Amino acid sequence: QVQLVESGGGLVQAGGSLRLSCADSGRTFNNYSMGWFRQAPGKEREFVATISWGGSSALYADSVKGRFTISRDNAKNTVYLQMNSLKPEDTAVYYCAAVFRRYPLTRPWEYDSWGQGTQVTVSS
Repeated sequence: QVQLVESGGGLVQAGGSLRLSCADSGRTFNNYSMGWFRQAPGKEREFVATISWGGSSALYADSVKGRFTISRDNAKNTVYLQMNSLKPEDTAVYYCAAVFRRYPLTRPWEYDSWGQGTQVTVSS
């Protein structure tokens, strides 16, 4: 069972950086591909990035490519999202999600487990 807890959100000015973390309290983290999604008020949840269970492959949404980096530390049961050059349109609640040994998946309903989300607000 994967139980996910996000942290690292906050308020940042445009052009700034944040690093989100998602810790898994389960025991089989290294069997799960991980994804980051975000949801802005009044909008659908959208794909941001995903990383394979071994960490060798990653895929990004076009809107964040070149600015965001997903990574994972399987020894720490944690996945990260480094966000640079943040824009006001990046403002959203960010969620991490897990799916067992399937990659790459970009649709929310394809993931089995979700964290509670962390708010990211980028001011202009």
